[in-house]
Amino acid sequence: MQIDLDLLFTWGAIAKEYKKGEVIFNENETANFYYQIVDGNVKMINSNDEGKEFTQGYFNSGDSFGEPPLFINETYPSIAIAFQESKIIKLSKEKFLKILDEYPNIQKQFLELMCKRIHSKAKSTTAIINQKPEFRIIAFLKAHKKVNSDKKEIVPFTRQEIANFTGLRVETVIRVFAKMSASNKVEIINHKIYY
Repeated sequence: MQIDLDLLFTWGAIAKEYKKGEVIFNENETANFYYQIVDGNVKMINSNDEGKEFTQGYFNSGDSFGEPPLFINETYPSIAIAFQESKIIKLSKEKFLKILDEYPNIQKQFLELMCKRIHSKAKSTTAIINQKPEFRIIAFLKAHKKVNSDKKEIVPFTRQEIANFTGLRVETVIRVFAKMSASNKVEIINHKIYY
């Protein structure tokens, strides 16, 4: 969901640039801001004491992220990290909620966005819990494919990042991609995956 940038700036938003790998907010931090990506990518992750990551979400230019805790006065459930150099709009929670009050059409769009995210999360959780590794990876690839067609496009994630998204070990991801390549479900050209 993208709120018009002029509207956000009118309400006092600021733009901030983040370097790749820079933390935007931490897990259990109080949610005080609305964030919208102008340029770049953000991932939201959880990690355990051993450093194993699980990616909760991946957001692109034009997307907003981290909104649910704003509505229920909770802390952020994940860490948000710039996946690449990114320019992000930041608006205080109070002003964001006032925008939603003043613009019912934006409020409706947010309701639809939240419903889509809940639905997507439920589907991906089912894929992770109930299925074999190849099914998990295919579900991930389908969910992140930009163009819904038979034409294969480059997968913009590393094998480690795919492991983090799917809850698999990187060795398993590598092995599954080798099998998928042999059965022509993906192409691997110069270590790049095409799906």
